[in-house]
Parts: sequence; C-alpha cells; structure tokens
Amino acid sequence: MEVLRERLLPGGAKLRLLRGDITAEPVDAIVNAANSRLAHGGGVAAVIARKGGRVIWEQSEAWVREHGPVPHDKPAYTECGNLPCKYVIHAVGPVWHGGNDDEDAKLVAAIRGSLERAEQLGLTSIAFPAISTGIFGFPKERAARIFYRTIDEYFAARPESTLRDVRIVLYDRPTVDAFLRAWDSYER
Repeated sequence: MEVLRERLLPGGAKLRLLRGDITAEPVDAIVNAANSRLAHGGGVAAVIARKGGRVIWEQSEAWVREHGPVPHDKPAYTECGNLPCKYVIHAVGPVWHGGNDDEDAKLVAAIRGSLERAEQLGLTSIAFPAISTGIFGFPKERAARIFYRTIDEYFAARPESTLRDVRIVLYDRPTVDAFLRAWDSYER
C-alpha cells in the first residue's frame, strides 16, 4: 500500500489517498461500488465479492429481497467474508449520462450515505474505491473533487464522528493521476 497524500479533517480524523488493493485494507469497512440490485457482476464489485466469498453474495441477495433495490443515499451492508475488515458497505454510485441526470448529487449521496452507515455501525475506519469512475463512466477528476468536498463537509458538520481514518484506495494509474491532480488543486 502506497500512501500518496494525507491530511487532517475537521475534528481530527485523517483522510488518506492510497494506491493499492482495497480488498487488502485492514479497516473496519470497505466500500463496494455496487449497483442497486447488488449483483456484483463487474469492476471492483466483482473483485470484492469474489475475494470475500459466499457470505457477501448471500447477504446481498437477502438484503435486496428484504429492502428492495439499494438507493444512492442508503447503502446496504454485509459481513466481509474472507476480507480483512468487519463489513462491506455497498454504495450505489451513479452511471454517467453526460452530467444530465443529477450524477454529482447522486455521487455525493453515495459517499455521505457510506459515511453515515459506517457511523451507524460504530466503525472507526473506512476505505472507499473511486465510486462510479470505472464501468459507470463518471469522469475521474470530477469524482475526486466531489469526494474531497463531500468528506470535508461531512466532518465539518460532525467533528465528533466515530470515524477517525478515511481512506480512498485507488488501483490503476489513470485514476491515481486524476485523484492526485484534484487533491493538489483542491481548495480547502
């Protein structure tokens, strides 16, 4: 795991930008970039479900049967199976439609909802992938700016949050480069 950038958030929690494999992160929860049916068919969702094992598939199916499709602002969660975390939080990010379908607000809702779900579970650490920037096509640098702003606003409103360690874990070079450019130009 390579730490690319880090800084303190309002209230003293730490935000880190990392390059590595989110499925290897020793945190309380990793966020899965999911679809609303929790099908885990491609991208990071498929990797997380495959490495986590049957419990993720079974609990995802049970969640959708009980609660219906997962909305952007209310992520589902499952146990982690074989992963080195406690939970997988399944956040539904938007599919990019050229910015004409309220995609920015939907991404904000997925990020904020994941932080809220982690707090409801009493967690202290969480790792995010670059939600929606892979097969959903959301522009990477735009997503990065939304991540940073949403996380800052969340902790400014909740400095007493149980969360103390927030990570954004990136895998591929184009995503790393976009998130670094956004980090270095981001106005706090």
